[in-house]
Amino acid sequence: MQSKESDIGAVAWRELNPEPYKFKAVEPISPGTEEHRRRAIEEAGYNTFLLRSEDVFIDLLTDSGTTAMSDRQWAHMMRGDEAYAGSRSFSFMERVIQELFGFRHVIPTHQGRGAENLLSTILIRPGHYIPGNMYFTTTRVHQERNGGTFVDVIIDEAHDPAAAHPFKGNVDLDKLESLVRRVGAENIPYMSLAVTVNMAGGQPVSMQNMRAVHELCRSHGIPVFVDAARCVENAYFIQQREPGYQDRPVRDILREMMSYADGCWMSAKKDALVNIGGFVAVNDDHLAQKLRELVVVFEGMPTYGGMAGRDMEALARGLLESTEDSYVRHRVGQVEYLGELLRRRGVPIVEPVGGHAVYLDAKRFLPHLPQDVFPAQALAAALYIVSGVRSMERGIVSAGRNPETGEHHRPNLELVRLTIPRRVYTSRHMQVVAEAAARLYEARDGITGLEMVYEPPTLRFFTARFRPLGRWRL
Repeated sequence: MQSKESDIGAVAWRELNPEPYKFKAVEPISPGTEEHRRRAIEEAGYNTFLLRSEDVFIDLLTDSGTTAMSDRQWAHMMRGDEAYAGSRSFSFMERVIQELFGFRHVIPTHQGRGAENLLSTILIRPGHYIPGNMYFTTTRVHQERNGGTFVDVIIDEAHDPAAAHPFKGNVDLDKLESLVRRVGAENIPYMSLAVTVNMAGGQPVSMQNMRAVHELCRSHGIPVFVDAARCVENAYFIQQREPGYQDRPVRDILREMMSYADGCWMSAKKDALVNIGGFVAVNDDHLAQKLRELVVVFEGMPTYGGMAGRDMEALARGLLESTEDSYVRHRVGQVEYLGELLRRRGVPIVEPVGGHAVYLDAKRFLPHLPQDVFPAQALAAALYIVSGVRSMERGIVSAGRNPETGEHHRPNLELVRLTIPRRVYTSRHMQVVAEAAARLYEARDGITGLEMVYEPPTLRFFTARFRPLGRWRL
């Protein structure tokens, strides 16, 4: 029989969502003054990517490589085998990935875009079409650089920030079938399936949809490759939202997810809880050999691929930790908590809240600003000025230009991403973020648009510079 104390503890754990860890080291932070923040954002060209980290109070720019690692990960780093070839640290990482994902071959890379480069270079030729459930910035660039054309086959609900669909990352099977009929299966090198879908607001894909996509693609001889950057969070959403999975561990759900794919690539800087690293995992022997040949050209030996041995140790340990149910329950719960705080204050956000971030809907937040004056970019800069909270734009700036016409891509979603680093901030920090966004929403009429004064040829959101079109009254 359980004691009264243990029952109270279980209720507290379930209802309060306390951190499933305790702090061993801390890093001081300070909001500074508004005057200093105004100077900092002006020097950064109103691009939050160009701010210095020491000028940031709460850094929600990205969850990529910003994780706080565990004591077990740090301990494993001391075991790193830095052999140039045949590292035992690679063997450890390989075994963990094979166990969790189920693929036979593992090729390490320095991070996710290194893996994207390898797959795109090997598989894509001019005239190819690559269907995907909404674009991602670096993925599409690699596809286009090799002559391919990205085609969005996500369900329509994904483009509506207010739609309540539980799996807005799902592929529209009719759109996918229509593309196959239009261009021919021989011109589709693979289906690119993101889990979760970053640009849609961190939205998950259902197991039923993954299974259906795999069956459709297999009938046409088209392989399926998964962008697994946030696959653990997707597995958790399946556990919570899809009938028949409530009693299954996240680790088992992840393994089934990957059984409906021919391979995956992963930026391990997200769900693997490390600051650098990535990999490609496949079943096909011939493709694996091609990947090992090319990784030597771009990344390093097939047994380190741009990572140190200590990084591979931390990556393997991080994957084991991130697939523990208690960890991912808290991780997604913290994101949901910030979303609920914003929702209560009437701040327009993408719903349902995703797994790694809360997305402010800049179109509804700043309805007086047309998309051509970059409302999401302006909103991210304004939020920093009033609070020291760094976020990032996910709208027309991130979408870039059509390489053939030079015209802006104009996504329906014009968003600001409040991305929660893993195991870094507390609920108090989330309260500060929500309060700052709510107060800015009340003063939203004082935000004018921006004009772009410097635009790089690719991935412009990283380094583009802007200036205000008028005086901001914040």
